[in-house]
Amino acid sequence: MISVEQAQANVRSGMTRIGCESISISAALGRVLGEDVASRLTQPPKDVSAMDGYSVRAEDIAHPPVILTQIGESQAGDGFAGVVGPGQTVRTFTGAPIPTGADTVVIQEVTTVDGDQIHIQQTSAPGQFVRSAGLDFKTGDVLLTAGRVLSARDIGLLAAMNVPWVSVRRRPRVGIIATGDEVVMPGDRLGPDQIVSSNSLALAGYITALGGEPVNLGIARDTTDSLRQVLAATRGMDLIMTIGGASVGDYDLVQQVMGEKGLKLNFYKVAMRPGKPMIFGHLDDIPVLGLPGNPVSSGVTCMIFLTQAMNVMLGLDGVDIQKETALLGRDLPENDQRQDYLRATLSQTEDGVLCACPFERQDSSMMERFAQADCLVVRPPHAAPAQKGDRVEIIRLSVDRVGF
Repeated sequence: MISVEQAQANVRSGMTRIGCESISISAALGRVLGEDVASRLTQPPKDVSAMDGYSVRAEDIAHPPVILTQIGESQAGDGFAGVVGPGQTVRTFTGAPIPTGADTVVIQEVTTVDGDQIHIQQTSAPGQFVRSAGLDFKTGDVLLTAGRVLSARDIGLLAAMNVPWVSVRRRPRVGIIATGDEVVMPGDRLGPDQIVSSNSLALAGYITALGGEPVNLGIARDTTDSLRQVLAATRGMDLIMTIGGASVGDYDLVQQVMGEKGLKLNFYKVAMRPGKPMIFGHLDDIPVLGLPGNPVSSGVTCMIFLTQAMNVMLGLDGVDIQKETALLGRDLPENDQRQDYLRATLSQTEDGVLCACPFERQDSSMMERFAQADCLVVRPPHAAPAQKGDRVEIIRLSVDRVGF
C-alpha cells in the first residue's frame, strides 16, 4: 500500500493543466481565470463628488459664514461645462463631476438656499468629499490575476473595468463509468439482488462543485466486453473515473481490461480508511482514477484525491485541501496502519470553540450518515488513543468553490 500523502503527490504530478476559453463575464461566476486582466478605463474617470452638496473653491469659504452665487448644476452623467470663479458655486450631486475651478464640496446639510444665493455655514478643506480621478483604479492596472476563482464581487469589478469577456480555464471533462451487474440507475426497476447507482450521480455532483463537467458514460456490466464498450466512449475526456471493480476479485475487471488497453498503473491500494482499493494511472495519456464501490469510500476518496486532480487541471495547483482543528467530541481507540477519515458532525461549545463528534458507526456503505456529516476527522496511521476534548485535525465536507 501507498501512503495518502504519496498518493496525493502522485495524482498531482500525473495531471496536466488544461487550456482556456473565452466567455462572457455574465457566465464567469466560479470559473478560474486563465490570464491576468487589466482595466480598460480609469475609475472614476474624473474627480467626482462623494456627497450631495455644492462644489466650491476652498479659499472662498475659509472664513464662514459666506454667501456664494450658484451658477449651475452638475449631475451624474451631465456635468457642468463652465468654470467656477471667485464667489461662485455649482450645485453638485453624488457621483457628479467636480466642475473646473472647484476643489472641494460643501455638503448640503451645512447650507441654506435663497434663490441663487447659497449661505454656507462651515468650511471645507481642499479635496474634502471629492473622489479623485483613478481613486479606485486606472487604465492598465492589473486587478485580477490568473488562477483566481471568480466570485460575484469579481464579476462586478470586471464590469466596472469595462471588460465584457474573460479567458478562463475550460471545465475539465470527466468521464464517469459505474461498474457491476448489481447497479441500476435511479427510477429503473430493481431486480431482487440489485442496488441503485447512487455513486455516479454523487460523483457528478462532486465534479461540478469542483469546476468540472461530468460526463456519465453509463454502467459497465461484469463482463470484459461490456467494460471495453464503455471505455471506447472515453475519447476526448480530460479524466476518466471508474466506480467499483478496481479490486482483484473475480468480477473486478477494471485493471484487467484497462491493462489490455495499455493502462500505465501508478498505484493500487492506499493506506486509508475508507478508500483502500483505489487505483491511479494513465490510459492513452488520459489520467484514470478508479474509486472504490462503497458510496462513502467513493465520496471520501473524491474529497482527498479528485480535489487534487481538479486543482491541477484548473491551474489551482498551489491550492491545497483546507484543514483545521477542533475539539474531539468523544473518545477514540488507537489507530492501525491506515489513515482514518471519520465522518463527524460539527458544533460549538459554550465558549464558541469548534467541536467534532465522529459517528459511532463508520461503515463505508452508510450514505445517510455521510450526508449528515459536516467534516472528516483525520487520524494518522498508528495514532494513539484520543480522549474527548483532545485537539484533532478535520477537513470540512464542502467543495463548492464559488465565493460571494
